[in-house]
Amino acid sequence: MTFKPANFAVWFELPVSDLETSIRFFNAVFKTELNKVEDMGPNPIAMFPSAGEDGVAGHLYPGKPPARGTGPTIHLACPDTLEATVERFAAAGGEIVSETIAIPSGRFVYGLDPDGNSVGMFQANPK
Repeated sequence: MTFKPANFAVWFELPVSDLETSIRFFNAVFKTELNKVEDMGPNPIAMFPSAGEDGVAGHLYPGKPPARGTGPTIHLACPDTLEATVERFAAAGGEIVSETIAIPSGRFVYGLDPDGNSVGMFQANPK
């Protein structure tokens, strides 16, 4: 029997060295508003929003990021075009580390956030 859930990835946690700085970075790049939660677990966190109760997302938390560019990559949906998101990423202090990569479902670019976390900026093909 093969396990095939609707979403194999169900949540992500991204360690950051300064929660407030990282909230500003991700809000600026992805045109969103992370929700800071003070009373969930041992540390405050900042949750990425998703549409509806079944949306898959994650959160930032104060922690020790892996060595620059060595941890796993999270891919985040672009709020508009890939090019505009990449431009905001670099302007906000991130580092772009790849050219645009096309795959059957869309295009993405790899970058490193200010803490060195690997972030893929993904734009899906129009449906």
